[in-house]
Amino acid sequence: MAKSNATHNTTTPEVPALKSHQTFNQATGEIGSKFKYLEGHPRQYRFDAKEGTFSINGTEKLGPTLSFQPFAWRIFNDSILNMGPKLWAELFFVDEKNCVSVVMFHGYSVDNIFRLIEPLYYDDQTLADVVITVVAEKKENTKITPKGIYYIANFSYKLAKDTDRTAQLKEFGQDTRIFRQETVTDLATIKTALNYYNPFANGDEPEALPEGSTQQEVNDAVEQHYAEQAEQTEQ
Repeated sequence: MAKSNATHNTTTPEVPALKSHQTFNQATGEIGSKFKYLEGHPRQYRFDAKEGTFSINGTEKLGPTLSFQPFAWRIFNDSILNMGPKLWAELFFVDEKNCVSVVMFHGYSVDNIFRLIEPLYYDDQTLADVVITVVAEKKENTKITPKGIYYIANFSYKLAKDTDRTAQLKEFGQDTRIFRQETVTDLATIKTALNYYNPFANGDEPEALPEGSTQQEVNDAVEQHYAEQAEQTEQ
């Protein structure tokens, strides 16, 4: 009886044309992202104006300075986070663990951001072209007794040296629905924005909190997700 000479040919998936921020899994044929992002739930970096420190999700202390390269943002007036009407700046960036992140400022700190935007505008650049360093500056209120101590955020910048990274972040921002669900309303007055997605303006109602859960519980779960993703990447 003649032996079969048939062979089984295995083919690997053809690599499609990828954008600069995308990855391709040869085993599954799936297109992924170089950046970790749960839509509407970026990793939260916070500035504490009372202590003059930055933190991740209010728990992991980082110190009095923070450096990052924004790729999306909005400056707007709104009543959010149970703080009444204020002028806010919401800046989105990718942190050192490749997690899409956000940090917010209000009050005098926003005025300082506008001082960055002006010279960049006249040089045909935006915040997306620079690496920003934020430093907490101590202030005193001597009009009250005892005097009050608080901090404002001072901003400086340097042009981003990695032009490929800059282009990659810009393309990612253009292709991705970047927003923070916790701060989205249909009443915000936008002063300036780039690569920001407003679900209300696009006919998408943001999802409500899961029944019986608090916003802090959701934030903690999101942070746990990013931490686990970062650990898997490092392994």
